[in-house]
Amino acid sequence: MSYADLLARREAVAPPQGREIARGDLHWSLHEFQADVIIWAARTGRPAVWADTGLGKTRMQVEWCRVMGDTSLIVTTLAVAEQTVAEAAEIDSNARYVRSADELDGPGIYVTNYEMVRHFDPAAFDAVALDEASILKQSDGKTRTMLIEHFAGVQYRSTWTATPGPNDEEELTNQAEFLGQMTRTNMLAAYFVHDSDGWRMKGHAFEPMLRWMASWAIALRRPSDLGYGDDGYDLPGLDLVDEIVQVEIEPEPNALFALVPTGGVKGRAKVRRETLDARVDRTVSLVRAEPDEQWILWCGLNDEADALAAALPGAVNVHGSMSAEQKAEHLLAFARGELQVLITKPSIAGMGLNFQTCARMAFVGISDSYESYYQCIRRCYRYGQQRIVRAHIVLSEVEEQIARNVAAKERQANRVIDGLIAHIQRRTA
Repeated sequence: MSYADLLARREAVAPPQGREIARGDLHWSLHEFQADVIIWAARTGRPAVWADTGLGKTRMQVEWCRVMGDTSLIVTTLAVAEQTVAEAAEIDSNARYVRSADELDGPGIYVTNYEMVRHFDPAAFDAVALDEASILKQSDGKTRTMLIEHFAGVQYRSTWTATPGPNDEEELTNQAEFLGQMTRTNMLAAYFVHDSDGWRMKGHAFEPMLRWMASWAIALRRPSDLGYGDDGYDLPGLDLVDEIVQVEIEPEPNALFALVPTGGVKGRAKVRRETLDARVDRTVSLVRAEPDEQWILWCGLNDEADALAAALPGAVNVHGSMSAEQKAEHLLAFARGELQVLITKPSIAGMGLNFQTCARMAFVGISDSYESYYQCIRRCYRYGQQRIVRAHIVLSEVEEQIARNVAAKERQANRVIDGLIAHIQRRTA
């Protein structure tokens, strides 16, 4: 058998494994494009839904769970769980947050957080939805494997996220395996090659992979991707402002030049430490210049967050040593507009939360992760935002290479998403 024959076999479209439903089965308030997504996802049975922020992902997810069986489970992050329950109520679904199997009391939609998954018998559910499904990539291997194995026997399962890592084999293979579409090992063998730089997609395998993925994954940036108008989905604008601070970096002993971020992890850590005071001072001045605005200050180091909290009385620092309940309490208070300044890390508040009350943020330095950067921006810059969002990127001169790396990843990040949308448009034309 030739490689082309093998690839053809592996790209065979995934057969529908779900249920046929009609528009009349869905809540009247859903937009037509949302109903289309749910009908497709129900028919697919084990779909990946990659809908951009503000398109009603939570409502679609809740409605998918409702039509797929008597008893369903949505797994999400703790702070997002409360928002999920509230949105479910708006479409007349009585979703409930639960922490253990003892709280299940018959058919319905239940919501829990990832930390509680082990407390539930998957046999109790007809369908399960993983919200913020990028956790399959971000979790440690043990947690990721647990999620895949724990729900493997559930007939209907789905993944939902606004920002899959479309060029990240970890993201794509983990979602495919969770959904039972293909094992990670087989997907890597069919579509990727491993070399000194790690895994990368085979050039000639891109289109076959897209054709296969389009049978179980859907991507959506705006209603017009499905042929509908974008009225009401126009964002007011995003203003990215580079804030470059001047700092002299002490060179390493016996070195001719300062160690710069491109020199590896140690170099980047050194630069971030030595520029901390200047970056914090610039960020504090930005907040003080607009004291009536809500601000999110994204940090990478505990020392950055501590220094900002000390310099900005009344600011709330949501940090890793807080309990999950404490984090959720503060994050939801900020979402309600009850806190003026939120200091936190992308790993804590960078996914799933709706912060449209806020139109100002600052990155007190950034990492190389485009996904993390995008998710942070989208906490505020999402459909429903009424004002131009201004995001300040506070960096030293020697850290500008990191910003360029992120920009390059942004340009590359949409290849798979663009391809999936094109396949969907051809299919529905």
